[in-house]
Amino acid sequence: MPMKIHDKLPAVGTTIFTTISLLATEYKAINLGQGFPDYAMNAALIELVNKAMKNGSNQYTHMNGLPLLRKRIAEKIQYLYTATINPETEITITPGATYAIYTALTTLLQPGDEVIVFEPAYDSYIPTIELNGAVPVLIPLHYPDYAIDWNLVKEKISPKTTMIMLNTPHNPTGAVLSKNDIEQLRAIVKDTNIFIVSDEVYEHLIFDGKKHESILRYPDLYERSVVCFSFGKVYDCTGWKMGYCVAPPDLMKAFRKIHQFNAFSCNTPVQYALAEFLQRKENYLELGNRVQQKRDLFKTLMAATKFTPLPSYGSYFQLYSYEAISDESEMDFALRLVKWYGVATIPTSAFYKNGKENKVLRFCFSKTAETLEIAAERLTKL
Repeated sequence: MPMKIHDKLPAVGTTIFTTISLLATEYKAINLGQGFPDYAMNAALIELVNKAMKNGSNQYTHMNGLPLLRKRIAEKIQYLYTATINPETEITITPGATYAIYTALTTLLQPGDEVIVFEPAYDSYIPTIELNGAVPVLIPLHYPDYAIDWNLVKEKISPKTTMIMLNTPHNPTGAVLSKNDIEQLRAIVKDTNIFIVSDEVYEHLIFDGKKHESILRYPDLYERSVVCFSFGKVYDCTGWKMGYCVAPPDLMKAFRKIHQFNAFSCNTPVQYALAEFLQRKENYLELGNRVQQKRDLFKTLMAATKFTPLPSYGSYFQLYSYEAISDESEMDFALRLVKWYGVATIPTSAFYKNGKENKVLRFCFSKTAETLEIAAERLTKL
C-alpha cells in the first residue's frame, strides 16, 4: 500500500513554464514563453569564472556570501540609489532571486497573516505564502495598463495585514511603479507594522527613459523591506541561479537564520567572478537600452500580425491581446500556437490564482533578432 502524503499544495500542479517549455521542445516550437535569453552571455564573465576555478576558489565561501561581492554590491547600490548599505549586515547572496523571495516570506510570515498580492503575479508568490500558512489577499491590477488601484489596497488592509508584495519592473506585464505609486505606498504603510517584499530582478531592464523606483531609494520604506535581485537577469545567465537580497540588519539577521539551514552558501567561483565583473558598470548601465531594442524590433515585426500590443516599460516581456483573432481561452489558444504554428507563449491567466480571461498572452522578447523574426513570421499566418 502506498504511503499517504499530506500534500501542502493540493491545488498546485506543474508550473506553466515547465509545461509550455516541454511542449515547445516536443513540437519544435520557438520558445517565447519562458523568460531566458537565447543568445550568448558575456564571454569575459565566463572567463572570470574559469579563472576563479583554476585559482582554487572551489570550496564553501562565507554563508552570507563572498565578502568582496557583498562589498561591491553595496558600492553599486550607493552609486545607483544613493543608499548606504552595510555589506556585513544587510546583504546576503542567494541561489537565485526566487529563493530569496521564498526565504523572506518564510522568515516574516506566521499562520493567519494576510499578504497583499497584486495579480497577475509571478507564480511563486502565492504558493509560498500558503506554504507558510498565511493568506494571500488578491488585488487585480487595472487592465489594460496594469496599474495599482491604491484605494482598493486601502480597503483591503486589515489588522491581519502583515505584508505587501511588490514587483517592479513587473512580470508578466512590463508595468513599472511610478513616483506616485511610491508616495501612495508610503502613506499606506506609515505608522504600521506592515512589511514589504520587493521583487526587483528586472531593475536594469527598464525602457523609454523610465526610472526604476527601487525601495532602496526610500529609507522609510527600506526599514520595513526585503529587496530581492537577480544576477541571472542582469548578465544573461539565468541558469546560474544567482541572486541576492538586501534588508535592514534586524530583518537580515532573521533571514539568515532560515538561509543557514537551507542553501547555507552559494557557488563560490561564480561569486569571485561577479565581484570582479561588477566593477564594469557599463555592462548593467547599457542593459536597458540593449533589451529595449529587442522589444522595439519585436513590436515592429508583430505589427504584421493581428495581435495588439499592450505597453511594456520593463522586464523581458510584452503582453499581446489576441481578441481580434480568436474567442478561445488563453490556455487553449496558447496550446494551439505551440502545436499548429510553432510559437510558445504563456497565457496571462496562469498568473492569477483563480484564472482571469482577458485574451492576453505573454511573449518573451529577450531573444536574437533571428528568433524574433521567425516567430513573428509564423504568427502572421493566423
